[in-house]
Amino acid sequence: QVQLVESGGGLVEAGGSLRLSCVVSGSIFSINAMGWYRQAPGKQRELVAHITSGGSTNYADSVKGRFTISRDNAKSTVYLQMNSLKPEDTAVYYCNADLKKFLLSSYNNYWGQGTQVTVSS
Repeated sequence: QVQLVESGGGLVEAGGSLRLSCVVSGSIFSINAMGWYRQAPGKQRELVAHITSGGSTNYADSVKGRFTISRDNAKSTVYLQMNSLKPEDTAVYYCNADLKKFLLSSYNNYWGQGTQVTVSS
């Protein structure tokens, strides 16, 4: 059973910072790309940041220069450092990973349960 468990969400004032973590556990052979998505009330889920297994990153325009994604492959963990937070960053943040359980299996996509980030003005 593969699980992605996020942590680090909460309530913060505008201009503040939060660091999200997502640990992948279970029977895993390898993890390819990982990412963070968010979904605000009444809106579609959107990509926030993405990181490849080699460490290449890309970001949504709305968070460039404020958010940083990183990963620790030894710990099967992906992080999202969020600085200069704005009220419009308020959303449920979801971790996502492409991984395979066995050497000969294909890569499949997995989601975490989400963590709430609320930024007050």
